[in-house]
Amino acid sequence: MTYEIEIGRGKRGRRAYSLDDVAVVPSRRTRDPLDVSVNWQIDAYGFEMPVVAAPMDSAMSPATAIAMGRLGGLGVLNLEGLWTRYEDPQPVLDEIAGLSSENFSPAATRRMQELYDAPIRAELITSRLAEIREAGVTVAGSLTPQRTQQFYKTVLAAGVDIFVIRGTTVSAEHVSKNEQPLDLKTFIYELDVPVIVGGAAGYTPALHLMRTGAAGVLVGFGGGATTTTRRALGIHSPLASAIADVAGARRDYMDESGGRYVHVIADGGMGASGDIVKAIAMGADAVMLGSALARAEEAPGQGWHWGQEAHHHELPRGDRVRIGTVGPLKEVLWGPSHHTDGTSNLIGALRRAMATTGYSDLKEFQRVEVVLSPYVSVD
Repeated sequence: MTYEIEIGRGKRGRRAYSLDDVAVVPSRRTRDPLDVSVNWQIDAYGFEMPVVAAPMDSAMSPATAIAMGRLGGLGVLNLEGLWTRYEDPQPVLDEIAGLSSENFSPAATRRMQELYDAPIRAELITSRLAEIREAGVTVAGSLTPQRTQQFYKTVLAAGVDIFVIRGTTVSAEHVSKNEQPLDLKTFIYELDVPVIVGGAAGYTPALHLMRTGAAGVLVGFGGGATTTTRRALGIHSPLASAIADVAGARRDYMDESGGRYVHVIADGGMGASGDIVKAIAMGADAVMLGSALARAEEAPGQGWHWGQEAHHHELPRGDRVRIGTVGPLKEVLWGPSHHTDGTSNLIGALRRAMATTGYSDLKEFQRVEVVLSPYVSVD
């Protein structure tokens, strides 16, 4: 049942909720955190935690993708980023870190647009993915829908294990009078590797993406720490409602397809451990983290964080944001923590939340009771 609210005499809308608007409720049973499993598997690939590192240059390099794999997660390399445009991107990263110390700096945005104007080189895609593969971890790379047709053969030839098609929003049906759009259904079925695709922000677009054969769907739109999409385009989808809607699409698609399970991966706006807890409680199988991992000492951004929207050549709708560092990547993910704000020991916090509410694994925890939080103001 859907309840619409009258915004005015000529418009009605559905009330949607962000992760800040909801809270998890303890049950009558508790567990020892050591008895809780946070293992996650997509297709044939198993992981010790439900964390996918966002393909953002400030968070993921080949080295940090390897570190993520060794720590039990999945690192996704941005195949349209600095590592595939420059033989040695370190001087470029140093320059970006040294730009204006202010957020929302037009001068910094202009310089980033210039730096990202360097062409993507296919041979660098091959060599970066080979570096990750040689380390013996699961290899994942990301392209936007606009670049997928141009470079996917290079990506597959390099031996990628999981292919990610990620954009601000990705639809199963893109209409254009100017170019031949990517036919996701045909494309995915022709590949021999699992594909994660998104973002999607609601039930219907997610259901259509599931029907393309995707192994996972990214959920989120305009909710990350660096995005200004809400201000620039007026488009936003509160994440708690978006995850619940897409989880509903997953349930209905399972019935429609005779049992095929598509993983729901929450993407964006989860900078603290409590956000991860609530995303899974709303129905996500895993989370894609950007700013939370960009705070690691090993992160390429050196305490700064930015996404692909920050250097769009025509309409940038993201910022380079100062987020600082909290400790080594291992400490950020597995602890021990020395911070009280949920920025380190993310997995330890997830395990404790699951234990406190009495659940032993992630699928069980998706059934936890949640309530709306009256003490959180709604913007």
